[in-house]
Amino acid sequence: MIETKSSDSETVISTQQQAGTKNDSTKGPESIYTVPLLKLIKEAQQQHGLRHGDYQRYRTYCSSRLHRLRKVLQFPQGDRKGFKKREVTLDNLKDEKFIYLPLIQAERAWAYAMQLKQESNTEPRKKFHLVARLRKAVSHTIHLEYICQSPLCDARTKLEAQAYSAWMQGTLFFELQEWKQASEKLVLSQTIYEKLASALNEDEQILYKQRVEELNPNLRYCAYNIGDSSAQQDLLNMRSKGGKSELDALIAQTREKQAASLLEVTWRGRTVPVRLEKIRVFLLAYQGLDASLGKANDFDAKLSAYETLLLDCKEAIQSLKEDLAAVAKTKVDVQPSQLGSQQYLLSYLTFLRATLTIDRNLVMVEVFQKNFAAYQSGESKKVAKPQEGVKLYEAMVQLSGELQQLQGIENDKKFQSDLELLVKIFKAFRCYYMALTCQGNRQWAEALALYQRSETYINQTEGKKLGDSEFTKYSRVGQDLSRLRSLGNSGKCAAHAQNILGVEDINAAMSGLSVRSKKSLCLRLDEFVEDASLTSATPNVIKLPPTMAPVPCKPLFFDLALNHISFPSLAESMENKKSTAAGITGFVKGLWGWGGKK
Repeated sequence: MIETKSSDSETVISTQQQAGTKNDSTKGPESIYTVPLLKLIKEAQQQHGLRHGDYQRYRTYCSSRLHRLRKVLQFPQGDRKGFKKREVTLDNLKDEKFIYLPLIQAERAWAYAMQLKQESNTEPRKKFHLVARLRKAVSHTIHLEYICQSPLCDARTKLEAQAYSAWMQGTLFFELQEWKQASEKLVLSQTIYEKLASALNEDEQILYKQRVEELNPNLRYCAYNIGDSSAQQDLLNMRSKGGKSELDALIAQTREKQAASLLEVTWRGRTVPVRLEKIRVFLLAYQGLDASLGKANDFDAKLSAYETLLLDCKEAIQSLKEDLAAVAKTKVDVQPSQLGSQQYLLSYLTFLRATLTIDRNLVMVEVFQKNFAAYQSGESKKVAKPQEGVKLYEAMVQLSGELQQLQGIENDKKFQSDLELLVKIFKAFRCYYMALTCQGNRQWAEALALYQRSETYINQTEGKKLGDSEFTKYSRVGQDLSRLRSLGNSGKCAAHAQNILGVEDINAAMSGLSVRSKKSLCLRLDEFVEDASLTSATPNVIKLPPTMAPVPCKPLFFDLALNHISFPSLAESMENKKSTAAGITGFVKGLWGWGGKK
């Protein structure tokens, strides 16, 4: 009876599936979902924290979006009474938004794992939690891949889900250091993304090609750990092109693995042990410097290689100083007969830092000389001043002086003599560029003195060569002294002439001189000027009509002497007139009886 029931149930299920397929076929192409998973992921990551490496913010966003999706789809996990887990299945795949649920769950778990990876640098125990979250993310991606295999999803969605799942699994195996399995999964993911990029239009190809490039460093690191010795150099070339922090981390891990075999170093006949890991890693990087410089295509790539190595050297010196300080606190002060091994190692690291800085400055000098020559000839409008050369050579002079004071090599005569020779070479170039600076400021006497000082340094180095093996690489700088001598001689002559003339701007002074004159003959009777017009039909004797000239106005005269003249008194004449008038008036008044006083 049980067998018949089971067979009946199977027939019912098969009929339901057939009916479902018929219904699906009647729906047509409208029921097929197209979900660009990689595009959705990248947009969400760029907008919610990963542009600045904030994985916690992105994880919070994923949790909030999951809550919103479940509410919109009416697909909660339980009710007020308790939690009831609900997974997306093929039966309830009624909307393409159901595909978002496992995708965002995987992104949330992955973001939490990356956050723990950042924190594991200071708390190593968090690596276990990191692996657990990655396993959770892998389980969600496998479930996503299973759902996307439904006939409701198109081919692109299926391929994207498969590539995303393979990438997540490869990331897990990479953290577990299972290199072979990680390489297989990452290669599978990279292959699918390459095929997708070739099938899409140009606008959508960019995102998938970037994804393919992002997988290259991890694949080369896996190949190196599997046994491919050329993979480390490939990682270095990738870093010189891209400069990403992930590549730096992978290269650091590679060097740490090689550093286990580097236990001691020999310098100038003395072998000292190397105990600290950072120093070993730096020395390995220093050994590969020549190969990196050989593959550098331009000056910027060389400078980048030097800058990276100098940062590693600085960290190695700092770690050694801290170790020496910690040892000094525990030991009793005893004056040793010979410099300690770690102190000698510190001198060696200081020497490497100084020589690397000099090498980098020489590369910068080449760039400066090229730009300066182009600017002087007018081929380039980019301003290049001689002060830049002064700064570079001044730094090299100071570094050479520091090398002369290194502990442990004070009595090395060959080393010290080559350093003195190198200092004079650098000072000769420094004086030359200082003279150019003074010449640009029209300080002719100072420029002449600096040219002479540069020639003095050149004469002191003449006939001498750098014989120490540590400094033979700078012999090319000494060969440039002959060219510097010729440049200095020409500059010295120009500065000397300008100093004698005493003219600040000689070009402006010479431009005012002229053999011919436009003045007429009557205006230059005391000057001899060759004028061919005097023998022509229209000689320049006088200008007609003559030019108007200002003349003084007619003067005004003021009688100022009147104020100082004393005239005779007329008082007597004035009294006689008054008396005569009174007599006549009285006669008339008396005659007629007028004007009488009553």
